[in-house]
Amino acid sequence: MRKSEGCLKFFFLIFIGCGLFLTCSKSYAQDYLIAPADVIEISIWGEKDLMRQVVVRPDGKISFPLIGDIVVAGKTTTQVRKEVETKIHEYIPDAIASVIVVQLGSLQYYVVGKVNKPGVFNVSKPITVLQALALAGGLTTFADEKHIFIIRYYGNKTQKLSFNYKEIKKGENLKQNILLKRGDVVLVP
Repeated sequence: MRKSEGCLKFFFLIFIGCGLFLTCSKSYAQDYLIAPADVIEISIWGEKDLMRQVVVRPDGKISFPLIGDIVVAGKTTTQVRKEVETKIHEYIPDAIASVIVVQLGSLQYYVVGKVNKPGVFNVSKPITVLQALALAGGLTTFADEKHIFIIRYYGNKTQKLSFNYKEIKKGENLKQNILLKRGDVVLVP
């Protein structure tokens, strides 16, 4: 009987763990939005001359033969594919486009100040403040754990968000461990 109870507990823990994993991974399941510095590949099926890898310019646009400049920043690959098909329809009526993000050049975060490896970090998915600090090798001995800041830019505006590493270490106030956004700066005084 004890063996079956142990198995039951084991499967219960696995079930709970899977539920937590699916709940946590849901936040990452959103479609990726293309941004400046990303490299995308656009091809038109059956048209060898209409295949290009292009870097998204700082203005959020790319250039493609026959259709010229189009805005791709802030859109998913599906949205860009539909727009390319619509615009190229005038020249190739039954065109089938493919749009692939080849290289993520836009998911950059900066960690500066009293960390072991300050710098620019290019990552392939959104990360939390704690993960960014880990990528930077952790805090140095004399870092101010209570007064870490995330500097976030919204166009011409700047926002300063607080992060208390000391609380996080104790398992308190975990909501402050936010997902970083493109271009965020983590400042460790």
